[in-house]
Amino acid sequence: MKLYQMVVKDIIRRKRRVLFAIVGVIIGTMTVVGIFTIARAGEARMYEQLEKYGPNLTVIPAITNVDVNLGGDLSLGTLSVGENCISEEKLPEIRRITDNAIREALGIEDEGNIATIAPKLYVNTEVKGVSVMVVGVEPQEESKIKTWWRIREGEYLERADQALIGAVAAELLELSEGDTIALNGTDVTITGILEETGSNEDYQIFVPLATLQRAFNKEGLISSMDIRALCNACPVVMIADSINSEIPGVRAIAVKQIASAEMEMLGRINRFMLALAGITLAVGLFGVGNTMMRSVNERIKDIGIMRAVGASHNQIMRVFLYEAIIIGVLGGIFGYWAGTLLAFGLGPVLFQISAISYVPQYFPLALGLAISVAVIATIYPAFRATRVKVADSFRSL
Repeated sequence: MKLYQMVVKDIIRRKRRVLFAIVGVIIGTMTVVGIFTIARAGEARMYEQLEKYGPNLTVIPAITNVDVNLGGDLSLGTLSVGENCISEEKLPEIRRITDNAIREALGIEDEGNIATIAPKLYVNTEVKGVSVMVVGVEPQEESKIKTWWRIREGEYLERADQALIGAVAAELLELSEGDTIALNGTDVTITGILEETGSNEDYQIFVPLATLQRAFNKEGLISSMDIRALCNACPVVMIADSINSEIPGVRAIAVKQIASAEMEMLGRINRFMLALAGITLAVGLFGVGNTMMRSVNERIKDIGIMRAVGASHNQIMRVFLYEAIIIGVLGGIFGYWAGTLLAFGLGPVLFQISAISYVPQYFPLALGLAISVAVIATIYPAFRATRVKVADSFRSL
């Protein structure tokens, strides 16, 4: 009888004990795969949320609030110091800093524009006797930033005399596609109505930037600008620091800095769950080791007979290692699928993550981890088996 046939026959004979060992490996592997899958989905969801913010950076005027008082407790309120607008002349310098940082970080040699920069001008005016916020935008750049925008009626901005209106503003002002409104004496036609976004955009009117600048005598001025870098891995914090230090009168804010607290919390949860997975793996390792030790004690007679017919220490050890590999393979396969199912079950409950999918790359990880646990747990029992003497087998009769 060949060695592997002996191993399979012995596993079938002791299937209950082997099953317990496999279950221990499955639980440990399942926990690790489940945590990794949930963590991956959570990170993807976080980046998705960052994408929904639109820009990676927002640049606004550097305004400082100063408390004005006459001494003692008598205060005259707060005085804002600084310009309320940014000159468009600073746009090329901001683009240079942003694009150069991305080129250096990602090794890009292309000299063309890399980042998307969308300037805006905010003007509060009256339309049909109602106060409303009108936003001047660069239509093409804004569409790259606001990837979530959907047109409910009509079409997107294409000409200078067109306007796009938020869903709530259109309802309150009783405006529809094709209507004309006056902005400080400049007529524009409603060309489209946005679907509701649940943000301030629902109450705003969007027109081409140059049109709003001419209508309100603000040529060359903008209120803010949104910057979307090439990727989430781009050094946006470094870009923000460079803009703040090199360009006076502006303040750049990285969206990732705003979300850093949530990212840090997610990282702490992942570390805790990984520690829990480590404990589970240790329990699985102990279970396999205990099963193998009991197997050695139960098979002293068989081991003695093998020694008597000339089996080497290496062959005896291989019997137990083969058994461990079979336990590891079965534990890894079932542990991977159990971990994936665990992620599907716990992800939406714990982290409101609905877009969880199985990750094929984790299958080799699960298999390798399960086999490693089983083999490590078997090394000492297998070594003990090689120390069994022929005389010991007779005493066990």
